[in-house]
Amino acid sequence: MSSLERVMFRYKRIIPKFDDFLRCMKTPLPRTVRINTLKADSEEILQSLSEHGVIFKTFNWYEYGLRLLNVSSPGNLIEYFLGYIHTQEEVSMIPPIVLEPKPGELILDMCAAPGSKATQISQIMCNTGHVIANDVDLRRISMLKSNYERLGVLNMSITVYDGRKFPNIPFDKILVDAPCSCEGIYRKNPSVFDNWSLKVIKNLSRLQKRLLSRAIQIAKRGGTVVYSTCTFSPEENEAVIDYVLSIYEGMIKLEEIKLDLEYCSGIKEWNGIKFNDEISLCARFYPHLNDTGGLFVAKIRKI
Repeated sequence: MSSLERVMFRYKRIIPKFDDFLRCMKTPLPRTVRINTLKADSEEILQSLSEHGVIFKTFNWYEYGLRLLNVSSPGNLIEYFLGYIHTQEEVSMIPPIVLEPKPGELILDMCAAPGSKATQISQIMCNTGHVIANDVDLRRISMLKSNYERLGVLNMSITVYDGRKFPNIPFDKILVDAPCSCEGIYRKNPSVFDNWSLKVIKNLSRLQKRLLSRAIQIAKRGGTVVYSTCTFSPEENEAVIDYVLSIYEGMIKLEEIKLDLEYCSGIKEWNGIKFNDEISLCARFYPHLNDTGGLFVAKIRKI
């Protein structure tokens, strides 16, 4: 049994069309990029790509997402160096859209490096308001800085806090794209299973609960917190959301996720543990449903 099959077998009863899922996980990811309208308008960027022989297809659910059909290394394109495009996996573009940042707002990306989602938030906000891009890992901060400079982001500051201890600043919206076991990126990086274990998952779950709790504490009343991971593990997904629904009962509620993509609802039970009924409002994006990586996302409103 391969490492993929060994790890994924624990999810067989919760993943629909499991055999299709396994087959998809063994295939390479499509090459995808995000059009960056902070540097040029979409038409100009698409024209430039076409003139350089790039064949592409626009996402049917997000006008700034592209699949590149004849390019193996998007990072080598002149449009990448100019900041016209940014290499980003398709489901990675979902959390900032679910967050719905508005121009003029104060936004925190709590675990931001290397910056794909943070710079997408800046793009959605048209370089207005302010984005705090935070990460505890100094080694990754340089990548974050490089990306926001290349992409023409002007409304961003970088901080280096442990998200569990982020200062008491009231934010309109917060993204917690939490550190996780990364099972959903196997198609891009099969080595993610080299150090996989249930102990690692349990340790990550404890960290995720504290990160999300802190985000809820510092979000404004009426504000939004989006929680996302690129893993399938219920311990890191539904169990984390169930935890904060219990701890902050009456203070938060989950909201429905509306995207023109196929996904499954959050599961209501795992290993004999029943979750809050609201968990069904969470979304699980599986690779075989849209030919992507894996993603879990939840949208939380602070009442």
